[in-house]
Amino acid sequence: MNTSLVMTVIGSDRPGLVESISEVVGRHGGNWLESRMSHMAGHFAGILRVEISSELAEALIEGLRGLDAQGLSVVVETDPVPEVRDDLRLVILEIVGQDHPGIVRDISEVIAAQGVNVEELATECVSAPMTGEMLFKARATLQVPPDVDLDDLRAQLERCAADLMVDIEFGTPGD
Repeated sequence: MNTSLVMTVIGSDRPGLVESISEVVGRHGGNWLESRMSHMAGHFAGILRVEISSELAEALIEGLRGLDAQGLSVVVETDPVPEVRDDLRLVILEIVGQDHPGIVRDISEVIAAQGVNVEELATECVSAPMTGEMLFKARATLQVPPDVDLDDLRAQLERCAADLMVDIEFGTPGD
């Protein structure tokens, strides 16, 4: 029987970090299924999921913890069998506006109050083309339960966006 491991990794960025992780996973017979990794502020950070035979999981976890000697911190969790929900609707939320504290906090408060789950979130600050001011950009994939009215959710997000002085786009994937 196989088990799925979800792990976070972080360390000072340098060439060869992904190779170090993949070497340990491969040496222990793991299968690298999915990952999100990025360079941020001089650090390399990521999250990944590996599938491995249940009998070999502990050895792989120990091997990954051994990467600490190379300056790479790894936290491993056993992935529980997820509840399959086919009634959730996916919605894409995009946010753009002048950067200031509180944007993620206020938008996520509206989302959570509706019982909506954030499946994926990517944010960045970029320089505006004409003015050079810092713009905050975010793209989120939301899992919306069937009992949540999409028009009401959109209206609440638009009110919040107006208060924050940011623009939002709200739609389904493929729109």
